[in-house]
Amino acid sequence: MKLPQGGILAAPKVLDMVEVVEDIGGEERRQETNQTVMMALQSEVMFPEDSAIFNAQAAARIQAIAQEINSQKATTVRVFGFTDDQGTYEHGKELSKKRADAVQAELAKTVTNPGVTFDVRGYSEDYPIADNGTEEGRKKNRRVEITFPRSTGQ
Repeated sequence: MKLPQGGILAAPKVLDMVEVVEDIGGEERRQETNQTVMMALQSEVMFPEDSAIFNAQAAARIQAIAQEINSQKATTVRVFGFTDDQGTYEHGKELSKKRADAVQAELAKTVTNPGVTFDVRGYSEDYPIADNGTEEGRKKNRRVEITFPRSTGQ
């Protein structure tokens, strides 16, 4: 590359790399950057329809995520619930928050850092990751995301 006389380059910038891994059924998705780890669990794998009570298989997955939170020595954990656009927005907001609360309560049983802070929210149909016009897309949008910082040195 040749710059015109007197031209200068902009300061170098390091971009955050994003790695996304999703299982074939879309039941779990993991997204990692240089700073954070985000795990998304599909709601219907964890909860019966219109319920915030999760099954034993979901509890085991949540506990495994809690162990990773421990290994990363995370002090802040975000637990966000989402729904699809079926039903009313208000009902989705309430259900997504109840599901996020249930996941946070299970995480808290295994996360050992006494200084950890949880940020728990329900977003209803806001922030879809797939097309709500198809059942496959709606399934991906019905999820709980758990996000925490990566420890330095990894």
